[in-house]
Amino acid sequence: MSDQVRSIGELFDVSGKTALVTGGGRGIGLMIAQGLVQAGVRVVIASRKAGDLEAAAAKLRVFGECEAIAADLSTADGAHALAEEVRARLPTLHILVNNSGATWGAPLEEFPASGWDRVIHTNLEGIFHLTTGLLPALRAAAGADDPARVINIGSIDGLRVPLAENYSYSASKAAVHMLTRHLARRLAGDHITVNAIAPGPFDSKMMAFMLDTPEKRAAVERMVPLGRIGRPDDAAGITLFLASRAGSYLTGVVIPLDGGITGCG
Repeated sequence: MSDQVRSIGELFDVSGKTALVTGGGRGIGLMIAQGLVQAGVRVVIASRKAGDLEAAAAKLRVFGECEAIAADLSTADGAHALAEEVRARLPTLHILVNNSGATWGAPLEEFPASGWDRVIHTNLEGIFHLTTGLLPALRAAAGADDPARVINIGSIDGLRVPLAENYSYSASKAAVHMLTRHLARRLAGDHITVNAIAPGPFDSKMMAFMLDTPEKRAAVERMVPLGRIGRPDDAAGITLFLASRAGSYLTGVVIPLDGGITGCG
């Protein structure tokens, strides 16, 4: 193995790889999927709403290879079914981005049991069942010099106490961060890295209620030390780093992507 620093092109090259991005039809998942497709990755996107998903895949195919699979990760059966379908299409999977998520908000004394079920099933158990179901494909892609990559999308709400009363969401994302570390330890010997991105405010359905007027958007931006919400390049860029040679010596970490909210607070 060369002890020389590779060219910048080689360091960040992911062309020819394969990827699955769950929740890839909109929001941060779509931002990540577009970045990967544009970088030459064959990408499969998955989410529950088939119509929206196919429309997103059609837009992404302008930039490169993209397929869509409708799936519901809120049940173990749904996660296993998606894993089987992906393995049939992609026996070798280089990159798994676990982005599908759900949220719920309600005042503390009114927070219902149903506000926990789907959130925990989707945000936490879905990651576990899908990742284990795809281990054969990830192991087939893994090598000592170029590991397979699992990238879990957590949240800054799992790093610090949020203002919103989203108890099950914040708890699930904190659990995602610990699951990331646990899986990283277990899978390091298989040459599979497992890391998490913890986004702050981005344009997404989950954040829409906080960004739907210029006044609300400005208020959110004032909370961010860098003075803005996240952009598609921010989500795509950190993912390309983690998926490329540049990020191959990193595992078990949670990276805040939040403009300094957690680091400067």
